[in-house]
Amino acid sequence: MADPELVDVVVVGLGVGGEEVAGRLAEAGLSVVGVERDLVGGECPYWGCVPSKMMIRAANAIAEARRVDGLAGSAEVRPDWAPVARRIREEATDTWDDTVAVQRFTGKGGRFVRGTARLDGPGRVRVGERVFQAQHGIVLGTGTRPSVPPVDGLADTPYWTNRQAIEVEELPESLLVLGGGAIGLELAQVFARFGVRVTVVEALDRVLAVEEPEASEVAAAALRADGVEIHTGVRAERVSHDGQGFTLRGAGGAEFTADRLLVVTGRRAHLDELGLDTVGVDAGRRYLTVDDRLHVTEGIWAVGDVTGEGAFTHVAMYQAGIVVADVLDHARRADAGADPSGTASATGGAAGSGAGGSARAVPRADYRALPRVTFTDPEVGAVGLTEHQARERGVNVQVGLARLPSSARGWIHKAGNEGFVKLVADADEGVLIGATSVGPAGGEVLSALVVAVHAAVPLARLRQMIYAYPTFHRAIEDALRDMS
Repeated sequence: MADPELVDVVVVGLGVGGEEVAGRLAEAGLSVVGVERDLVGGECPYWGCVPSKMMIRAANAIAEARRVDGLAGSAEVRPDWAPVARRIREEATDTWDDTVAVQRFTGKGGRFVRGTARLDGPGRVRVGERVFQAQHGIVLGTGTRPSVPPVDGLADTPYWTNRQAIEVEELPESLLVLGGGAIGLELAQVFARFGVRVTVVEALDRVLAVEEPEASEVAAAALRADGVEIHTGVRAERVSHDGQGFTLRGAGGAEFTADRLLVVTGRRAHLDELGLDTVGVDAGRRYLTVDDRLHVTEGIWAVGDVTGEGAFTHVAMYQAGIVVADVLDHARRADAGADPSGTASATGGAAGSGAGGSARAVPRADYRALPRVTFTDPEVGAVGLTEHQARERGVNVQVGLARLPSSARGWIHKAGNEGFVKLVADADEGVLIGATSVGPAGGEVLSALVVAVHAAVPLARLRQMIYAYPTFHRAIEDALRDMS
């Protein structure tokens, strides 16, 4: 067995959050080993946020060109996937090569190790034959992978996940999308706008089921206008592939066929691969349980999707800032303690017990105002609680809603102006606890609502604000008026 190599911090998984933590700790002067078995940067830059938004940008340009009729003359559109695939390959992903990302990390002073890491007892990480002893802690940022439902026959077929959908060079003539959440709808709309015959099959009674019902209605109507067939309340029972195409059979006898099948039914962490049992952590959970400073257990932090606090890049980056501050505070207190070996912080000794420690200065995670955006056209932005969630919690709920086409900017915008602003308030406290912004700039309008929820701005103060005319965000004022 190899002798352990003493380092300050080991970061396992260099997705968005892990890379940020590892790079900033290295810049702060700690000796940091970053371990990644796939691509540094994780899902977002290679198969998620960045390339998918390039696809969406291209598809939206097609939609806007088609809206010229009735607004500014006439236009003829001939979609071509080749420039989209080329941009994803060359500009976004370097043909799925992370050399630049690795150099970015090592340029900050970090040490990169390619491989699969497992915990090997308190403070220890094993990567193949190498063992690292982390004297100031371990950070887990191993993310999630697609969660494939146990549908009869599915595992034996060449179905797509988001990765194959992003990497595609030539579009199929038809596509089945299993899953009507954010990713499923975004990709369904993109492919439909490029001429693919798309069918979405969702087991729940509506698409975007985590959002307000009004948002589900607008999104479904928009996709149907683009030619997408949407079937809700259909539970997939069997999938087959005959070498040419797919057949999906649903409960009740429903049957759907297409050239390709995209499965986007959620994601899950694979905790059983991390060796958590060696540090006394239960690996049987869906995600790692963390506290408000992202502690998993003594000397171990987690960041990003693996924490289950929202599979968003902005959550991972937010958490990364907290972890960096806490690890540096942890290291300062450990170095100030009487521990010549420098290993107490990884095993629970002097590092956590300094009476003069500054842990109180480390920010605590607060997800009350967590923003989320589905980048369909129209965009669906939301923050905080939905009306249903608030009522379930026993809140004295007050609701206001303004339809975008009835606003000045919505009326001016005309083609593609579908949307609304919905506000959910705690009537007893007089503050917003949730909001939804759907429209051509739904994600951008959301920012004002995030501030209002996060800062608990009184409704009276929001009503006294000046809202620029004619903007989409003036619908917030209309929704406040509807609430009174």
